[in-house]
Amino acid sequence: MSTRTLYLFSSAAPPVFDIARVIEDAQADGWDVCLGLTPTAARWVVESIDGLATLTGHPVRWEYKLPGQPDVWPKANAILFAPATFNTINSWAIGLTDKFVVGVVAEGIGKGIPTVTMPCVNAAYVQHPQFEQSVATLRSAGVTVLYGEGGFVPNQPGQGNPSSYPWRAALDAVNNL
Repeated sequence: MSTRTLYLFSSAAPPVFDIARVIEDAQADGWDVCLGLTPTAARWVVESIDGLATLTGHPVRWEYKLPGQPDVWPKANAILFAPATFNTINSWAIGLTDKFVVGVVAEGIGKGIPTVTMPCVNAAYVQHPQFEQSVATLRSAGVTVLYGEGGFVPNQPGQGNPSSYPWRAALDAVNNL
């Protein structure tokens, strides 16, 4: 069994409902997976939290630990943040770390942890000028952003198909880091 640890982080977007299958796929690729969620994503999958913790063998996290509490996860060898919403991408790029998972990936840049992210945003959101700036900022910081051809291609508002989210492309990118 490999000792490579993957932090798998997800925002509240419909592909998060496939996260158990993604964990199993990552484990089949040889990763020890630790799952982190935004608070809204945690609410979306609240009924599955215990099962997801059992599947990974680690507590599912969505909040910062309190000062003095031990870290319950092993150190990450890589991070995959998918799906990453419009809010998550922009918050991360400008350094707003009020959410645990965004704080970890922001710090991960400085720690040199190889990181992949794949947005899940609709075509209306990507028209906002901050989104392209945020993608460029993350890429310039060394984050692999799977956006556009070969990654996530935005759909029209209300026309997304969560089952077509390219999870395998995201896992392959992490495996190729």
